[in-house]
Amino acid sequence: MSQTVIKAENISKQYRLGNIGTGTVSRDLERWFAKIRGKEDPFLKIGQENSLKKILMAENKQTQSTEFVWALKDINFETKQGDVLGIIGKNGAGKSTLLKIISQITAPTTGSIKIKGRVASLLEIGTGFHPELTGRENGYLKGALLGMTRKEIKKKFDEIVDFSGVEQYIDTPVKRYSSGMYVRLAFAVAAHLEPEILVVDEVLAVGDAEFQKKCLGKMKDVSDKDGRTVLFVSHNMIAVQNLCKTGLLISRGNIDMFGNIHNVIEKYLNSNIEIASVKISDRTDRTGNQKLVFTDVKILNANNIGIETISVGQKVKFRLFFSNKNNQLKNVVIAMAINNYHGFQLSDISNESSNYELFNIEKNNGYFEIEFSKFCLVSGIYTVNLFCKVNGDISDWILNAFNFEVEAGDFYGTGKNMDKDQNLFLIDYKFKLIT
Repeated sequence: MSQTVIKAENISKQYRLGNIGTGTVSRDLERWFAKIRGKEDPFLKIGQENSLKKILMAENKQTQSTEFVWALKDINFETKQGDVLGIIGKNGAGKSTLLKIISQITAPTTGSIKIKGRVASLLEIGTGFHPELTGRENGYLKGALLGMTRKEIKKKFDEIVDFSGVEQYIDTPVKRYSSGMYVRLAFAVAAHLEPEILVVDEVLAVGDAEFQKKCLGKMKDVSDKDGRTVLFVSHNMIAVQNLCKTGLLISRGNIDMFGNIHNVIEKYLNSNIEIASVKISDRTDRTGNQKLVFTDVKILNANNIGIETISVGQKVKFRLFFSNKNNQLKNVVIAMAINNYHGFQLSDISNESSNYELFNIEKNNGYFEIEFSKFCLVSGIYTVNLFCKVNGDISDWILNAFNFEVEAGDFYGTGKNMDKDQNLFLIDYKFKLIT
């Protein structure tokens, strides 16, 4: 029976907004000694309450403080040896914070985590590498940090270099590497130096498609053949589904679901569709300076009549309504990214990339119109991310802003409906026979 290698018990992580220290080491030590003796913070301002003590002792989990924020709250789970655990959730859910606790980069505020074996982490570009050292030197350094001898590292090093594909630059300081080269070498080192637990964050998205496939294959081998444990965070649900057996869904710092990966992914994807059903004007989970904001969306047919469902091959228009508080905006970029049900981005549509024209807006409100002469996506449910940039700064950015449904249709005009089992999207083309 496989033994437990990671056990998290009531893990919570709290961050304080703004400055944490008192300004000097001696005062920080005085504060720490007061804390362990159960005394009040000696550097509280007159009349100021000990917010941390209030929050930690509050029975109501929803108690909030303007100074503190919970990144994780009451996280409990176990991972067995040889498991491949997929950790999924929206941006800001707490996934990276959990990985940092598991990797012992940061400590939990409350609770405990028990880990059996060495952990190799790839959380962000540059993790564990010194920019002034060469790729070779960083490889040996990383191995030493994992507790390996120089002889053990040397035995694996040729394999690491071959996998990474950076042999030509292995004796060059890594500060001169591109982000892709950095990730290739970092992953190769982390995966080949035989840690009992391999932790990989979304950082693999930096690499090209071929290298991502190579990494996924290596992680599968690490688990299946070597019996090592892998923790994998990604927004690519297809990759997570193919690699992982168990899933952990985190939402707003809490575990939403833990169990079979297919069930976990299904719940995550359905939650995206639910969020996309909320009116755009009511969405509060948006990013940007709000100089221009999206307020509504309408889908119209060729006769400018609103429709609920798009047919494959149909002429349609997307109208993206906006509100502009500043009256005059220059260099406006609008983008619409369409994602399939599994969260895989299929297109990135913008005025900047299609005709290299930036908009100048002088009215308080209006709409942008995107027209498709023949809609080329096959039947299914799709979600859309909306993005706006003004003079290079993000003005409004909404993930899963809205969704729409496509039904089978006669794309090629042959009398045959094209369905989702036949392709991801359709291309308008003609065959000719020349003899």
